[in-house]
Amino acid sequence: MTDRTTSKNMMPALKSIVTWFDNNAVSLSDESSDSRQIDWLRTLPFIMMHIACFSVIWIGWSPIAVVTAIVLYAIRMFAITGFYHRYFSHKAFKTSRLLQFIFATIAATAVQRGPLWWASHHRHHHACADKGNDPHSPARHGFLWSHMAWFLTKDNFMTRHERVKDFGRFPELRLLDRFDILMPLLLALSLYAFGEWLAFTYPGAGTSGLQMLLWGFVISTVVLYHVTFTVNSLSHTWGSRRYPTRDSSRNNALLALLTFGEGWHNNHHHYPGSARQGFFWWEVDITYYLLVLFEKLGLIRELRPVPDKILQHGGERT
Repeated sequence: MTDRTTSKNMMPALKSIVTWFDNNAVSLSDESSDSRQIDWLRTLPFIMMHIACFSVIWIGWSPIAVVTAIVLYAIRMFAITGFYHRYFSHKAFKTSRLLQFIFATIAATAVQRGPLWWASHHRHHHACADKGNDPHSPARHGFLWSHMAWFLTKDNFMTRHERVKDFGRFPELRLLDRFDILMPLLLALSLYAFGEWLAFTYPGAGTSGLQMLLWGFVISTVVLYHVTFTVNSLSHTWGSRRYPTRDSSRNNALLALLTFGEGWHNNHHHYPGSARQGFFWWEVDITYYLLVLFEKLGLIRELRPVPDKILQHGGERT
């Protein structure tokens, strides 16, 4: 085998590794063949995050590490549901460019790619929900695919820029999208440094840099992954249907609690533009409550409500 042939064969692997740091290292033409194939090298960090959870056997836990994990789960869940979803994907309210960027950076620490990638794929999902070209329909592609395999593929690696031209005009959002590893890396390093500082300053806390990194970043992020993923998988297979939408979306109270309101998925598919997904008072929607608080504080404005005619236009619960 010649050096030129060896170099050519190594190029796909090298590009996969480079995309851990720079998403623009891959062009659309690079993704044209075997687009539904999982790029295992590119997704190695995702796999390693799950494996790293088992290190808790040796690293252990402490109350402060567990509390940190819970707090970061809650903050990042709100950033995902309130901003990646209801703001960037559906424009359900308005805010300043500064707050838009702040919550985009917070949401980016959840390691669910950048704001433009997230919003573009979600808009695509709504445009063809449960049809053949829906990238994560359990009805079309199976549960495991809809839950997490879909975004590990070559076909869904690229941002669908044509669907997010409105937010794509902001260079800071394009930067977050291109280098989506930056914010998770900063969070991980900050947690490690925080844990080391606690170990030195307050040894009675019983924590360390590795323990804070494991709980605050790795475990918290993996739990956040799979709870968020249930909106694609379980929310299209488990629950009730108030509205006869043209997809398989369902409402599920348990998932709504875990996802801060996203489990009212049939409501959402019935009227995606609303900032509120728990349409009725008994449907707990923590994200909406926090958005109302933000509006009262003057941080956001023009929360889009659910029109009365939308609430009343229901169907039989199935």
